[in-house]
Amino acid sequence: MSAGRTTRRLPFLITILAGSFLLFMVQPMVARLALPDLGGAPNVWNSAMLVYQALLLGGYAYAHVIGRLAFRTQVIGHLVLLGLAAMTLPITLADIGEQAQDMATFWVPLLFLMSIGPLFFAVSAQAPLIQRWFGAVPDADDPYPLYAASNFGSFAGLFAYPLLLEPYWAVETQTLAWALGYGALIALTAWTGWSMLRARGASGERAVASAAVAKPTSEKPSTRAILLWLALAAVPSGLMLSTTAHLTTDIVAMPLIWAIPLGLYLLSFTIAFADNRRLAFMFCLIAPSIVMLVGGLSLTGASNLPLMAGLASVVMLFVVAVALHARLFELRPAPDRLTFFYLVMSAGGALGGVFAALVAPTLFDWVWEHPILVLAAAALLPPLAWFDWPRGRGFDARQKRTVGLFILLIAAIAGAVLFRLDPNQDQLLRALLYSLIALCGVLLAFDRRFFTATLAIAMLSMGGVPSIETSLSGARDRSYFGVYTVRSDGVQRTLAHGTTLHGAQMATPARRKEPTTYYGETSGIGLALRAAAPDARVGVVGLGVGTLACYRRPGQRWTFFEIDPLVVDYSREGIFTYIRECAPAADMVVGDARVRLAEGAADRYDLLAVDAFSSDSIPLHLLTTEAMATYRRSLAPGGVLLVHISNRYIDLEPSLAALADASGMAAMIRRDNPEGGWPLTSSWWVALAEDQATLETLSRSTEQPWYRLRNDGREAWTDSHASILPYIEWGEVFSAK
Repeated sequence: MSAGRTTRRLPFLITILAGSFLLFMVQPMVARLALPDLGGAPNVWNSAMLVYQALLLGGYAYAHVIGRLAFRTQVIGHLVLLGLAAMTLPITLADIGEQAQDMATFWVPLLFLMSIGPLFFAVSAQAPLIQRWFGAVPDADDPYPLYAASNFGSFAGLFAYPLLLEPYWAVETQTLAWALGYGALIALTAWTGWSMLRARGASGERAVASAAVAKPTSEKPSTRAILLWLALAAVPSGLMLSTTAHLTTDIVAMPLIWAIPLGLYLLSFTIAFADNRRLAFMFCLIAPSIVMLVGGLSLTGASNLPLMAGLASVVMLFVVAVALHARLFELRPAPDRLTFFYLVMSAGGALGGVFAALVAPTLFDWVWEHPILVLAAAALLPPLAWFDWPRGRGFDARQKRTVGLFILLIAAIAGAVLFRLDPNQDQLLRALLYSLIALCGVLLAFDRRFFTATLAIAMLSMGGVPSIETSLSGARDRSYFGVYTVRSDGVQRTLAHGTTLHGAQMATPARRKEPTTYYGETSGIGLALRAAAPDARVGVVGLGVGTLACYRRPGQRWTFFEIDPLVVDYSREGIFTYIRECAPAADMVVGDARVRLAEGAADRYDLLAVDAFSSDSIPLHLLTTEAMATYRRSLAPGGVLLVHISNRYIDLEPSLAALADASGMAAMIRRDNPEGGWPLTSSWWVALAEDQATLETLSRSTEQPWYRLRNDGREAWTDSHASILPYIEWGEVFSAK
């Protein structure tokens, strides 16, 4: 590319990078801003993503429509739109009145739409519109590779927020910095528009610059081509969300894992739409092997090597996304239909997101969307002449079909043998058979039907049948909050939330009321409840299977707070009997605990237990100084707050110590390592009270050691400034088993 062309491209490149950077930085920022008011429910994030996708689609539609106007009109009109949207700065939550409990499904999206809608809509149109302007420059290069820069900017913005902004800046500072960036974006857009108009005028097209833009002259894409564009955009989008759900449900729960698939999805466009096609070709070349080797394990479930399984899943997502987006790039229309192409792409991405985030949780009891989308990806991989080895050997269509059926038969036989082997034994033979099936699949890459069928065989032989049987048995349920599996072997009943044990109950009548897991009699919460007064008022945040109810005594009044109605059903009407047998009259409050406690009366509880943290699921809004103020308001004079901080990956003890200091409360910790093993597990519980005397009374009454919290001097989390990054135990993450 000549120096002159590079110079002409520069303003367009910088403007696209800046717009995409701001666009993907504002998404987590606004959701973070809304967290204290809306709570940490996953459906809040789903609502946010739904609004973002709708606004992105709207922005692309606007870019397509305005692209039909005169170029000068486009520039002036878009600058006016950016200026009007700037009137909503700085970013704050809109005041749309009180939330009606039965209208949350509509109220939450409306809140996001009113808060960020104008800004997000205006910025989302930047990438396709600026590329359209670049394509209007005389002798310009292909504008499509600028989409690679757009997605690199999105990738950078996505990770800049949790890594650079959130750990160091308060939310108010973040929104101010974003507003300044938005002002710079308006200036960059004006510079880009002026550059485009000047270039057209300098080439003798000044009249054209102020006249109506000619209608597209290239051949109109067929309906089949449009549907293929939709599919090639929808599958990677859905696969990105399903990979996240698959990882957190059945592989390993790692901190910030949601950002990794999304980041790789964005980065895939950078490779797929790049000027240099070599790297994209390499991804297309290895895609069938990766899909067969990794995609065949999509129904396997939990792994003994979760980190490796998680890494393999995100590698497959990245390779597949690059391959499908590369095929999409190869099928792109002429530049005069660029905005329509991006509009279809955006619609496809939205369809994939809606399927994975909204439709699938309603239809399926498990993350079945993941294997479905993997199969769809296999059927859409780009065809390469290199894979059509039968044709290279002179085979005609009939001979190719015969060879394909023979290889497919070999894969089916290997799959049948593999299915009958014990997963805990014959590891070498299982690996060899699975490798044979994968090899058959790669050999069949010349035919999409045979290739996809072989992948289905691999899935079924590696855990697919047991997964289907579990769903058919009714032992598994799914809500927007996760996938729950109930298991009962006659000795015990367990409730698993993905790979995390949610609770357990012994099945025999003599042991049904026995506390288990983190709630044994020597645990911090067990000691505190046993020491509570006979007429104590007890509040519990996080129901689980209701294990703590077994500590209730006559005369005590109990209230449980649970965000997921499905969990309430397990404990009140399902297989777990703690609530029914020990605290049938307990109040059950469904919703985000912090929001519900703030709505309730003050001085309500003598003991309040917060047990809403499991694995990496740390609702930050429940561990801020503002949340602590809500807890203190809910505690009666002399009351005790118990917080469960057992965690595989995050060290929450310094955070609780900082909160205690900031709130002026005394605190101590009980690290329990019960003897005898299962059904008891180790646990860490922190007790907090208004004064040290209350805690000393608790410590003396339990006759078990409590210790002072470890305080490393970090600042307490607040609603405007909180990040888990400094507290992650990275050694535990990378040694996860």
